[in-house]
Amino acid sequence: MSLNEAELQKEYVINSICTNDDEMQSFLFSLGCYSGEKITVVDKKNNLVVSIKDARYNIDKELAQAILV
Repeated sequence: MSLNEAELQKEYVINSICTNDDEMQSFLFSLGCYSGEKITVVDKKNNLVVSIKDARYNIDKELAQAILV
């Protein structure tokens, strides 16, 4: 499932990044989004606030759709 469907405050493991956009994939990798990494959705409003390692990021729904957990 994509990160858009994830429950709040539940830790997930990233299975893959599913996008044909190399720039988007590079950006997500720079945030620490890659297979095997743990990710938690902290808040959902217009965008998603996610926790990766010890950092929090605000990502839009298009980026969240590319992250499969």
